Amino acid sequence: MISQEQYPQELIRFLEASPTAFHAVVSAGTMLAAAGFQRLHEEDDWGELGPGAYYVSRNDSTIIAFRLAKGAAVCQALRMAGAHTDSPALRVKPHAVHSKSGYVQLGVEIYGGALLAPWFDRDCSLAGRVVWRSTTGQVRTGLLDFRRALVTIPSLAIHLDPEVNKQRSINRQTDMVPILALGDVPDFSSLLLQELQRQHGINMEQAELLDFDLFLYDTQAPALVGLKEEFICSARLDNLLSCHALVQALCGAEAGKDSLIVLNDHEEVGSTSMVGAQGSFLKDVLARLFQPGQVQRIVARSLFVSVDNAHALHPNFSSKYEPEHAPAMHGGPVIKINANQRYATSGVTAALLTLLCREARIPCQKFVMRNDMACGSTIGPLTAAALGLATVDVGVPQLAMHSVRETAAWLDGYSLLRLLQTFFGAADAQLSASAVD
Repeated sequence: MISQEQYPQELIRFLEASPTAFHAVVSAGTMLAAAGFQRLHEEDDWGELGPGAYYVSRNDSTIIAFRLAKGAAVCQALRMAGAHTDSPALRVKPHAVHSKSGYVQLGVEIYGGALLAPWFDRDCSLAGRVVWRSTTGQVRTGLLDFRRALVTIPSLAIHLDPEVNKQRSINRQTDMVPILALGDVPDFSSLLLQELQRQHGINMEQAELLDFDLFLYDTQAPALVGLKEEFICSARLDNLLSCHALVQALCGAEAGKDSLIVLNDHEEVGSTSMVGAQGSFLKDVLARLFQPGQVQRIVARSLFVSVDNAHALHPNFSSKYEPEHAPAMHGGPVIKINANQRYATSGVTAALLTLLCREARIPCQKFVMRNDMACGSTIGPLTAAALGLATVDVGVPQLAMHSVRETAAWLDGYSLLRLLQTFFGAADAQLSASAVD
């Protein structure tokens, strides 16, 4: 298990290797395989799984991993936790390139609730999944990451918009169009095939590009910032910091405890998909592992920890926070509560998590949104509703959520890791909300 001193650089390596949800699943799978987890495939017959550690992915962008202490047949309860692999971003449109005023521009859609202003004047690259057909007719997929600055979205000079610092509105269709090149419009398919050849050895003359799922990402590397380097600044902290903590904690968990994690895609766009929390993936895996009546008994004895970052108190905008529930950095993990069930935390599940924090010897705090502001949500309520599963929402406090570059205190991330380690080592009696009198 990584130490506190090792943690920041381990997190940075995970972030750098994971520019998209597809890459995040590969990063997670690599860590799991190194820890001895066996890969399963949905299309195969699993039979009755005995003691061991396993993982399975769907659509290359969602992954479930689990430990079975004595085999599926005798499992009584599961320590379950989840996070999401996706982040707000700019996704490349199918007809990707066009020419305007001598510039070659890249058409993009806005994925999720992105904070748009920080995307201007950034050096961005492209990464994601591509689909091609070989000369033998086989359809294949692979991941690409250009790993170099390819596009930028320049701001309009202040001389041409003198009022920009007083009021600024961003048109999502006309203002958020990256510049790729000058001159003639390149063949985008050939550009991707050339990159396939460079990264995967694919003969571009013997391949036909069929489609792609590509996203822009900021090329600025994650960094430790601050007088004492107490902050970590990076893209995709929401929610890859949580994914990293979950995988690390599960890999280091006791072999004698039944545990499971799910890292869902599409949380930022509502989770309604075959790989989102409203999809069937987790339910399908549980149905394959356990007998029908056994699933309900296990769920009744289990706790699901939904891990997603929280809003840290911003010193310049303190009026935006509920005064008695404004999380502080270095204050530990944040239990998130909402009366309208945008978070799935109840008094009982909050109490169980508080006790786990005490056992881990870390502080914890609570967040409630102001009554006059809308509240975000997580995979927690969706998972709780789909399975009838007692759930608590928790996460690390951070600033600039949904920006192209976000900020957190890395020590809070390490505290989250310690909490999850404690959770995955907890006795069955510590998990069951139904057992609380």
